[in-house]
Order: sequence, then C-alpha cells, then structure tokens
Amino acid sequence: AGSKLREVFDKINNLLSGKPVQTEGQTVSVTQHPQGLEFVCYKLAEKFVKHGEGEVSFHRDSAFPIAVVLSGIWELHPRVGDIFLAHLHKKCPYAVPFYPARKEGTSMEEYQRMLGYEVHDSKVEEQDHFLKRMSGMIRLYAAIIQLRWPYGNKQGAHPHGLSYGWRWLAQMLNLEPLADVTAMLLLDFLEVCGNALVKQYGIQFWKTMFFIQKSYIPRIEAVTSSGQMGCLSRLKSFVQKCLQEKEIPLPKGILTPSFWRT
Repeated sequence: AGSKLREVFDKINNLLSGKPVQTEGQTVSVTQHPQGLEFVCYKLAEKFVKHGEGEVSFHRDSAFPIAVVLSGIWELHPRVGDIFLAHLHKKCPYAVPFYPARKEGTSMEEYQRMLGYEVHDSKVEEQDHFLKRMSGMIRLYAAIIQLRWPYGNKQGAHPHGLSYGWRWLAQMLNLEPLADVTAMLLLDFLEVCGNALVKQYGIQFWKTMFFIQKSYIPRIEAVTSSGQMGCLSRLKSFVQKCLQEKEIPLPKGILTPSFWRT
C-alpha cells in the first residue's frame, strides 16, 4: 500500500537525517557513533541491491515500490545513491554495462566472481539462478531511472534519470553479445523502462528498436546455441510486437496514482 511505503520512506529518511528512530524495541540514531552515518549509508545501499537480486528476481513487480523509495532517498541523500551504484556494479557488472575480460594470472574462480557468479567452496552457482539474480538487479535499475518519489521536491533533476538508461542501452548495443545474458538483460530493460524511454526520446528510440531487430538480434543469434534460445525468442517477439504496434506497453506492476491513495 502507498501509506505503508510512505512509512518505510519516512523511517529511512529520518534515520539518515540523524533523527532517533524506533526499531525492534530500541531507539537508534546515526549520531551515536562518528562513523554511524557512513555505516548506515553503506548497509542501506547494500540492502537495496540485495532486494534486487532476491525479492525482484522472484517477484518482478516488486521492482517499482523498492525503486521509488530508493529514488526518493537518493534525491535527499546522494551518498546512498553513489554507494548503491558501487554495490550494484560489483554484483552485476552488466549494469555498467561491462563484460569483464579474464586477465592473465586470474584464476577461473576469481573470474567467475568478476562476471557476477556466486562461488562457494569452489562451486559455481547454477546458470538459471545466476540469470535470475542478474535479471532482478537490471529490472530494479530500470525502474529507478524512471521513478521519482511523489512527495519530494520536483524542482531539481532526477539524481539518476532516464538519460542514464539511454546511455546504458547505447553502450549495451556497442558490446559484443554474450549467449543467454545479453538477450535477457535487453528484454528486462526494455520491458521495464521502454515505455518511459519512448516518451522521452521518441523517434530516436524507435530507430534503436529497429537497429536491435535488424542488426543486434542476429548478432545474439550467432553466439546462441539451440539450448539457450528461450530468452532470445522472447526478446525477438517483444521487439517485433512493439515495432508492429508502434507502442511499448506500460510495464506490469507500475505504480499508478491510485496506488498512493491506498
């Protein structure tokens, strides 16, 4: 509910503003320790990324309520936004976007960690689980860049707005595609913020969609084996449908004005 989200936002904002906050039967304040604020910014940013790789990867619509709170906090407390990006880029280099190359002397285990895989006791996580986590983080990022906290001061610019999404898309399409990963990331990103991007960039966005269909999808196909076609097929049909209907659908789970009255 909108009222519940406001409660969450106010509590986080009060904590970061140095006000005493009640939690689990005790009162806490960042002023109680010289590094209190820095610690809270770090842990809070880390928590938002964890929500992306956990909550959002399983419940896709949850990207929007989480993103709108973070967007508002980022506006008032830019340090949280900076640390959030650092955590996000470490966990999901594709949010940069960047495909790390394996350097000489780097162990396979270390390289897999650089690619975003979780490695425990030399065991690498399953590909499906890895893709799900990356998907959750990209969906959260794509939601953040288009949302603003509705009760904030709208005078200033969004701290990390749609221009960053436009840049992400352009940089992504300049990279050589990877099997599995690239098709999934593009589909997630376009599903979540394609509608907002087309409103902002109009004809330029449609030119990009046409480029994806004609030039980039064939390049993804070239590196994709027959067992990895699922996400690529969904990306193809999504792009084709959008170009045919000349519209990008609103993402599922977007917060409507009526949500804030609940």
